Amino acid sequence: MKNQYNTTITACFVGYIVQAIVNNFVPLLFLTFQRTYGIPLSQITLLVTFNFGIQLLVDLLSIGFVDKIGYRASMVIAHVLAAAGLILLTVLPEALGSPFAGILIAVMIYAIGGGLLEVLVSPVVEACPSDNKEKAMSMLHSFYCWGHAGVVLLSTLFFHVAGIGNWKILACVWAAVPICNAFAFVKVPIASLMEEGETGLRLKELFGIKVFWVLLVMMICAGASEQAVSQWASTFAEKGLGISKTAGDLAGPLTFAILMGASRAFYGKYGDRINLERFMVYSSCLCILSYLGIAFLPFPQLSLAACSVCGLSVGIMWPGTFSKASATLPRGGTAMFALLALGGDIGCSGGPTVVGFVSGALGDNLKMGVLAGVIFPALLLLGILLVSRSGVGKKA
Repeated sequence: MKNQYNTTITACFVGYIVQAIVNNFVPLLFLTFQRTYGIPLSQITLLVTFNFGIQLLVDLLSIGFVDKIGYRASMVIAHVLAAAGLILLTVLPEALGSPFAGILIAVMIYAIGGGLLEVLVSPVVEACPSDNKEKAMSMLHSFYCWGHAGVVLLSTLFFHVAGIGNWKILACVWAAVPICNAFAFVKVPIASLMEEGETGLRLKELFGIKVFWVLLVMMICAGASEQAVSQWASTFAEKGLGISKTAGDLAGPLTFAILMGASRAFYGKYGDRINLERFMVYSSCLCILSYLGIAFLPFPQLSLAACSVCGLSVGIMWPGTFSKASATLPRGGTAMFALLALGGDIGCSGGPTVVGFVSGALGDNLKMGVLAGVIFPALLLLGILLVSRSGVGKKA
């Protein structure tokens, strides 16, 4: 019975690779867009905000329609939109009078797909029968990290061999991944999150449960702890070590992503022997120490090493919070997963913003900005302890 769901879990792993593609491929082309289409960087940087803003909106709106049309149809639609956005990226800038408008429309389309995937993939894996759901969840989220690393490395290799001018070919190659996975989701078995006869909690019921608010804050802090350092790691490498942008990306965000993925894969492999709560507590403490190391270590090389350690420490936070939520509120359903995804995205955008704001207020002192961000892993640690006292696994 469980073996037939292995194809479902594999398709979900690929689903997170798709999300990594839509989030990380276009930023590699920002300077190309500027040179090719004459779009100012001030406009181009809005694409990232627009992408995640659309995903936030989809997180919220999905509560109202996913259960109505079903997980299978929603999954197929998400993949089709992700592929369509990547393909339209190669057509719309020239087809429309305004290249920026064309890029914006393409980003909007694939962002809807990416937002849906974020809401759908975790509950589909959670519903699959398995001996250790925490292991499966952690392994699932590691594939976003491998996808991120793969997009950067393979795209960089393609641009080096074929030239950046052929980026449209690569966009279509990346679009083939969601197209193939859409066909997979037409066929794979999809289990129900709820026991027979049960229904998921409604928004009003969720909002009335105190521990849900703790879990939501934990999710915000998980996203913020991750991105507050990840988004600034390249800048640390460039400014501190005096290296190029490409080398900075490889030494900073890529190393961060690989170590974050390694942490998730480690728990995905050995999670049946490790207590999740204890692992999250130790990881939060290591994250706090890494933030302090970034802020106070005297040598740039050591600060960059602390950035890497931060990647290792935050790996379990996002999937671990999902698993804690599923165990604590087993009837949470689509609404819970959608709101947690929303919280995570708020944290992903809010964490780097806090670091940047504090840094700017203190004369572009990035170390002090990161020091201010230590509040996120500290609050997450507090949240873990509060959820533990609430009685994990009790029926809501």
